[in-house]
Amino acid sequence: MASADMRKELLDCSICLNIYTDPVTLRCGHNFCRGCIDQALDSQEGSGRFSCPECRAECVERPVLIRNITLCNIVESFQPAQLDQKESGVFCTYCVDSAVPAVKTCLHCEASLCYKHLRTHSKSPEHVITDPTTSLRNRKCSVHKKILEYYCTQDNICICVSCRLDGKHQGHKVEMLDEASENKKRKLRQDVQELITQREKAEKSLQKLQELMTGIPVKAAGTIERVTALFRDLQRQLAVLEQRILSEVSRQEEEESRSVSNMIGQLEIKKGKLSGKMRHIEELCNMNDPLTVLQEADTSDMCDTEERLMNKDREVKQLRDGGDLDVALISLTLHTLSDVITGVKSGIYTQEAQHMLLDINTAGKHLIISDDRKTATWTDVIQHRPETPERFDCNQVASINSFSSGQHYWEVESKENVWLVGMCYPSIDRQSHAGYNNKSWGLEKYINQYKAKYDNNTVQSFIASSNRIRIHLNYEAGKLSFYELCDPIKHLHTFTATFTEPLHAFLSLGTGCSMRIERV
Repeated sequence: MASADMRKELLDCSICLNIYTDPVTLRCGHNFCRGCIDQALDSQEGSGRFSCPECRAECVERPVLIRNITLCNIVESFQPAQLDQKESGVFCTYCVDSAVPAVKTCLHCEASLCYKHLRTHSKSPEHVITDPTTSLRNRKCSVHKKILEYYCTQDNICICVSCRLDGKHQGHKVEMLDEASENKKRKLRQDVQELITQREKAEKSLQKLQELMTGIPVKAAGTIERVTALFRDLQRQLAVLEQRILSEVSRQEEEESRSVSNMIGQLEIKKGKLSGKMRHIEELCNMNDPLTVLQEADTSDMCDTEERLMNKDREVKQLRDGGDLDVALISLTLHTLSDVITGVKSGIYTQEAQHMLLDINTAGKHLIISDDRKTATWTDVIQHRPETPERFDCNQVASINSFSSGQHYWEVESKENVWLVGMCYPSIDRQSHAGYNNKSWGLEKYINQYKAKYDNNTVQSFIASSNRIRIHLNYEAGKLSFYELCDPIKHLHTFTATFTEPLHAFLSLGTGCSMRIERV
């Protein structure tokens, strides 16, 4: 009880009645928690005078608070024991009159000790002192009932001195518990550092994904705006084209109508003249006076010649047969539609199909490369070419073009049934077929089946229905895609990788095969 009174006198703040927190001293010598005295002085601010809560000593100005370093050190040395008492929930075995929190437990005595009883407890080595605990069984060997003092690293178990001496653990590496604990803590700290590194990587990946997620609506909005503008322009061009064609039809209609109308007028005049001549001839035929009839002018001049009549018939026939509009001219005008559609296509597909040229310095000795460097053909006649480090030993050829950024596409075609196409690094083994190592990605056709090949593994298989393949590369995204150009176009497979070198296209040909690589 004296110890408790002494602690209350020395370590407890008279305002909050708890152990000091950052103790400070007034000029009168009394100590308080800094927060407690600040709050007390704040409440006295309006009175014009300040007084010590303990002795009521007054002063006009707010007193300066001086940190009591000695008392701070005492509190800090006492505080851990106090915290252990509050957190452990274990009480002193020897304080039978009241429940006093224990600060330590003696494994030898199997008793928990408060601060007072700990000071008088035996200090001999067999009395092992540890943090307060009620689980004493876990601290002793279940076989020998002795304190666990060692750790067997081979069996990963805590043992007592008797366990160490018996045959079960002889020859094993044994450490003291404290040493083993520190070793495990060191390993755990390393694990924590590794976890921190992994968490940082996860955070970076998460940040990139969040940035990507943020950019998706922006990209989509840009694409929508671009497509909307393209279709708006398409509608404008179609309206202009429609007006042009309708104007041409109207012009031809007016021209044809005017021509026919003129011909009708001419024929009406001719018809009237012919009717007049017919009436005059009839009058002559009805006369009885021979002299008058014979003295009349020759009537043959009054009739059109056969040739003139045939010309008139020909003109009418031409008008009748040519009455339709000039379809050829209208058709020629309609060809403008193809220009409009081409403009829309180029506006939507921003990347250009690539001119791909084959590198003859890489071609195998059984391959013939065409003059335009776009076709490779297998031959049984050995091609005598200079030996170069880039040349493949197999029936294979790479492109001159290489790609280390951007998006690109091209097409290959072959009517044969055994070939392999794709992309490879320049560091590929020249004695190896592309697609059969980890530096190339390919699509193989064998008879009527496609196989996506990487590192000598078939990633995916498909039934083949076309001899024309489109290859699309997105270098930054790490994607290499293959499409079969049938109707409709069919996506076959997309390889994903982190590309670390420039990529070259390649063609690998079977016996009797010929392949062409070209721009769309």
